[in-house]
Amino acid sequence: MILKSIVLAGVCLLVVSAAPPLRAQGGCASAPDAAVQCFVGNAVRTNLVTLQYGMTMSQFKAYGVSVSKIVQEQPTALAVVGLASAVADALPPTNANGTANPAAQTTAIDAIVDAGLADNILILPAETTAQDLKWFSLDLVNVMNTNNGILLSPGTMLRVIDSYVVTANLNGQVNWTLANAGIATMITNFASAGLLKLPTTITTAQAIQFAEALAQITYSYKAATGRTTL
Repeated sequence: MILKSIVLAGVCLLVVSAAPPLRAQGGCASAPDAAVQCFVGNAVRTNLVTLQYGMTMSQFKAYGVSVSKIVQEQPTALAVVGLASAVADALPPTNANGTANPAAQTTAIDAIVDAGLADNILILPAETTAQDLKWFSLDLVNVMNTNNGILLSPGTMLRVIDSYVVTANLNGQVNWTLANAGIATMITNFASAGLLKLPTTITTAQAIQFAEALAQITYSYKAATGRTTL
């Protein structure tokens, strides 16, 4: 896919899917999902986007419908954008020596989505799958990987969590009990002080579980890329 087009395509899919269906018409105007599929087909034919991840046209249209559902699910969409920006910043697709290693970043984002779903941080919208959410997240990460503008440091969250792993690393062995205890205390204190505002659907315990999963994911990423710090 032309990576920078995913954001434009996502916005267009949101507009198309949110529009009310036209009555007494068939084809593209028969329902929001049909309109999205027509938009995707036209986007491919006009080279706005290209087929990706080995999909056929029909599979790519179905993925387009899934993307439209994701961008309409505001809490999940916002969380995915935040996580994608953090990954692009703190977990780039390169090894410590600068050589390319996109697989390490892909593994990390896939694991983060799995953890987010398991801990109720991410809610899977109707008509979507976990794989759709992973592909959408990776599309966003790829866009942010190539951003040449001025960015803040959205990876700070991952770096703070990783600092507890670094502190608990003694002679090359991580004391995960110690690391998790520090992470749990941090999340609890942030929530109590109002620095971490959780929606009513997410408990502090779930936030702690997700943060602990992120610690494991970033540790695996560093091992895969030869990095000592994020």
